[in-house]
Amino acid sequence: MMDRSGSFRQPTLIDILDKVLDKGLVVAGDIKVSLANVELLTIQVRLLVCSIDKAQEIGLDWWRHDRFLSSGANPSSDALLALDARLAAIEQRLLQVPLNTSDPAEERPRGSETNSSPLLEEEGTHGG
Repeated sequence: MMDRSGSFRQPTLIDILDKVLDKGLVVAGDIKVSLANVELLTIQVRLLVCSIDKAQEIGLDWWRHDRFLSSGANPSSDALLALDARLAAIEQRLLQVPLNTSDPAEERPRGSETNSSPLLEEEGTHGG
């Protein structure tokens, strides 16, 4: 590298790190373990070293959305409200299903055995 006086100087570790973090560094490699021409193990290594600013610039900000690394990665309140509404609807359906304390096989005439319930049939019509 050239300094202000025009002479060359040896780059320091800080200069190298500054350039690597500013531009980025990609290391890629494959390790394959074979025995008698049979591949037993393949390890693919992909490493990107750059600054946080550079990572965000190129769209690699996964740590913002990881629920273990960021408190901002909580599910949206809309999603939670929708789940609460679905749960309430399911609970209401369950309350409407009559409870039979007797053996259902005794009350059904022969030949009318089915494996489905009104609740399951209704669920199937909604596609989910």
